[in-house]
Amino acid sequence: MGFALLFAGQGLQHAGMLPWLADDEPELRTLAATLGADWRQRLADPEACARNAFAQPLLTSFALAAWRRLKDQLPAPQTIAGYSVGELAAFSVAGAFDAATAQSLAIERAAFMDDCARQAAPTGLIGVTGLPAEALATLRQRHGLELAIDSGSTVILGGPRPALQAFCADAEALDVRCTTLRVELASHTRWMAGASLALARRLAGIEVRRPAWVLYANATGRRVLTADDARRDLAAQVAQCVRWTDCLQGIAERRIGCVLEIGAGAALSRQWNERYPGIPARSADEFRSADAIVSWVEKHAASR
Repeated sequence: MGFALLFAGQGLQHAGMLPWLADDEPELRTLAATLGADWRQRLADPEACARNAFAQPLLTSFALAAWRRLKDQLPAPQTIAGYSVGELAAFSVAGAFDAATAQSLAIERAAFMDDCARQAAPTGLIGVTGLPAEALATLRQRHGLELAIDSGSTVILGGPRPALQAFCADAEALDVRCTTLRVELASHTRWMAGASLALARRLAGIEVRRPAWVLYANATGRRVLTADDARRDLAAQVAQCVRWTDCLQGIAERRIGCVLEIGAGAALSRQWNERYPGIPARSADEFRSADAIVSWVEKHAASR
């Protein structure tokens, strides 16, 4: 039946992530040239490793290095999707551009977003769990916030920090849990429109190919069919809601045998297992060796 690849976004990066990867992987050597030879030590500093300029190149490089290590031992994935900045690795693995281009785009994407944020009042993101849709819409509109990520039971809202704090106070009065994310700006909302335009201009100047494998886009929740789609969707998601629920639904409909998440932590795997318990998902960050990952995928990809 095959398997799906999901590439994680930022927020759960940690010093011991993907322990089966060696620092001499080509993408990690490039990362060291970009971030400095002490990049792994800096992961111990939560404030430093949460910054876009550090986190986005880091996660893109790790994802690409992990796939390079695994790809020759696995069949081609049946379908691919990336979550937020994870789209850079996903688009690269699907064939839209090479790994070096993805790494360069990660640096530029982070810079565009940070530049955009500096030109406005401070913004951020919160996660909201357990608030019914109607009440969520009412409170969101009352405080002028935008839906940044639609991922099912937990949604991510973005906007100015005072508005986020006011929303949380109202929501917590209703016994609803809100969590402030370790992100310094309102990704995937209109506050990032300038960054989206800058990335679109950058993508217009590089070679982008039609994906060779089935690839789902955050901005639409649908399959990316052409090179023009790839350019448009990759730039648009910086300032538009991530339609993650739709991406997952599209993947599930392809009758895959299992899902492999690549990145830090296991948030996407947990989301998948809650939604589709009949199709197992694991994160590469949970394994101690590449061989163990390959064995798990081979076992479950052929089981349906």
